[in-house]
Amino acid sequence: MYVILVYDIGEKRVGKMLKHCRKYLNWIQNSVFEGEITEVKLKEMVSIARGIMNEEQDSLILFKSRDERWLDKQVIGVERMSTDTFL
Repeated sequence: MYVILVYDIGEKRVGKMLKHCRKYLNWIQNSVFEGEITEVKLKEMVSIARGIMNEEQDSLILFKSRDERWLDKQVIGVERMSTDTFL
């Protein structure tokens, strides 16, 4: 499955969440990640993220799609971290 993850985490926890999410997805912009991930890995990632965040103050939002090609992605301005593969 293809996932876009966005989070809003308190300043004290943001570094830990960034490091955690980078293990699973591609970091494309501040607090935004995307990439292919299995259902099992996604559940693992969310479970650990719940331990990092304070659910009464923080948020984590997931947008899921069966495949990246079903998304129409448009970047205007500087693309921080390209997820395109060069051959």
